[in-house]
Amino acid sequence: MQDVPARSHDWNVSTDEAKRIQRRLASEVAETALPNDVETVAGVDVSVRDDRAQAAVSVLRMPEMSVTDEAVHRCEVPFPYVPGLLSFREMPAVLPALQQLDTAPDVFVTDSHGVAHPRRFGLACHLGVLCDVPAIGVAKSILVGAPQGELGAQKGHRVPLVDDGETVGTVLRTRTDVNPVYVSVGHQCTLDAAADLMLDCSPRYKIPEPTRQAHKLSRTDE
Repeated sequence: MQDVPARSHDWNVSTDEAKRIQRRLASEVAETALPNDVETVAGVDVSVRDDRAQAAVSVLRMPEMSVTDEAVHRCEVPFPYVPGLLSFREMPAVLPALQQLDTAPDVFVTDSHGVAHPRRFGLACHLGVLCDVPAIGVAKSILVGAPQGELGAQKGHRVPLVDDGETVGTVLRTRTDVNPVYVSVGHQCTLDAAADLMLDCSPRYKIPEPTRQAHKLSRTDE
C-alpha cells in the first residue's frame, strides 16, 4: 500500500503525552461522505502475547466478502495497556502491516472505537488521520456513552450512542437476537454510512466479516 500516505509520531511516550497527541489529532477527524462505490474493505485487528503484538489486515471484496489480500506484522509492544490509549499499543504494529498490502482498500474497519472515545480519538481515528484514509470503528463493548432508546431485536435496528449530549456512535444490531456492536466514525465517513456499510459487511455473523477475518489472522502462529 505504498501509494497511501502515512504520517507518524513517537509512540513510546508518557500517558500524558499520548493524551495530548490524541486531543491534537482529534481536530483533524473529518466526517465526510464515503466513496460512492466501495469495492474493498480492510479489517484490522491486533493480538498481544507476552509483550509482542501481531497485527493482521484482511482485505475483502464487496459484496461477496471474499478475501483478496492480507498482511501480518509482528513487533514488540512499545506501550503499556491503558484504557483509552489502545492505539499507542497497537498502531506501531498496524502501520507496517498496511505497507505490505498490494493495493489500497477503499475503507478500513478496526476492532475498536473511533470517536466513541473519551477524547474522541480512538484507534480507528488514529489510523484514518495518520494514513489519510476512510476508517470506521466497530467495537464489542461501550467505552463512553449510553444507548438512547430501546434497541429492537431484529437485524438492522439501531439507536444512537450518546456521550455528554453528543452522538458519538451507533448501537447496531448486526444479527437478530444477538448482542449489538458499537459503530463510530474513524475518519472520512459519516455515521449513517458507516453503520450501513457494516451491516452490508455482516451477512452471517455479529462481527463484520473484515474484522472477523482479521481477528482470525491475528491469532495464527508464526
